[in-house]
Amino acid sequence: MRSLRGLLAVSGHLAARHAPPSGASSSPHSVLFARALQILSQSEPVRLHKLSAPDSGIVELRLERPEARNAIGKEMLKGLRSAMDKVKADSTANVVLVASSVPKVFCAGADLKERRLMGPSEVREFVNTLRATFSSFEALPIPTIAVVEGAAFGGGLELALSCDLRICGESATFSLPETGLAIIPGAGGTQRLPRIVGRARAKELIFTGRRFDATEAVNMGVVNYCVPGGEAYQKALELAREINQKVRLFFLAYFVLHLI
Repeated sequence: MRSLRGLLAVSGHLAARHAPPSGASSSPHSVLFARALQILSQSEPVRLHKLSAPDSGIVELRLERPEARNAIGKEMLKGLRSAMDKVKADSTANVVLVASSVPKVFCAGADLKERRLMGPSEVREFVNTLRATFSSFEALPIPTIAVVEGAAFGGGLELALSCDLRICGESATFSLPETGLAIIPGAGGTQRLPRIVGRARAKELIFTGRRFDATEAVNMGVVNYCVPGGEAYQKALELAREINQKVRLFFLAYFVLHLI
């Protein structure tokens, strides 16, 4: 099958051949063709990838929306739900790594530009679905590890909090800035953060919306490990491998015991 890059190159050549002369109005066909190219060039905002042996059992969930710093809009939310459903249905999955493919950002939170175009009922539905999705992440029957390099703001921090473990690079920054927008952290931050850092500290962070760095995050217990910048994924992978091996040994022991 021809690669996406190759298809885009061919499509770009065709677009140049069929482009209208300078100053001429675009035909309906050229408009449709341009729209098709736009759709083709857009990658999925969430990508699920199963690692191969010897890391079989480890699944990567990647956030890939660089044009919006991984802000969560409708399409990304749909992708998160779809990825979660696939993980739940995969009996070979033992541990999930939640990471970003976008440099210097884990997730910037909800897509506020998109939200401004929503009506009140759409906003309520979006927030309810986001909250339910993160709750489903938390309830997954296998361990989840958030890999945070760069910014984890608002819904991005709430996504990380819904994971079992969190690893960050030393340049990571965190915040729940919603009060500055006259809203509250609606995707579980008001519930999960107090369980980790205590009620008083959580209230201070939520009321002020201030940013805190990786050192403060590890001291408060928001993250399990803080490592040099660019090394968070490797640390998370080491943990995932250890967990994966333990799960395999558990099932081996279970199988042997039931043969006796």
